[in-house]
Amino acid sequence: MENSKNMKHILKRHTISFKNAFTGLIWVLQTQPNYKIHLVISLLVIIGGIYYRLVYVEWLTIAILITMGLVIETINTALEVTTDAIDTRWRQDIKTAKDVSAAAMLIFAFGSFVIAIIIFVPKILLIFN
Repeated sequence: MENSKNMKHILKRHTISFKNAFTGLIWVLQTQPNYKIHLVISLLVIIGGIYYRLVYVEWLTIAILITMGLVIETINTALEVTTDAIDTRWRQDIKTAKDVSAAAMLIFAFGSFVIAIIIFVPKILLIFN
């Protein structure tokens, strides 16, 4: 009996956590332009992948990059919201935290772009040969 109660409590906590995460996802989708840009670019990459008939490992790479990009953008947004909650006045330490968080996204975007070039450019060049 005690085990059953404990399991129900654990499931309820996880259900609430999932609901909160979904609420956060909806908020990001509704309020963050950069998130929407990521989704549009991801869709274009997927369309390009279908057109150029990517192989399994290329799809796997693209899926990982899309997922990681959305995760990094979500964490960046969470950090910005958190620092704004700490203090809305200009502070060097908060500016630095936001800049470094944005730099993480910039580094990832640059790396993803390089990987996309490695995947897509040879396929594009085949059209001209």
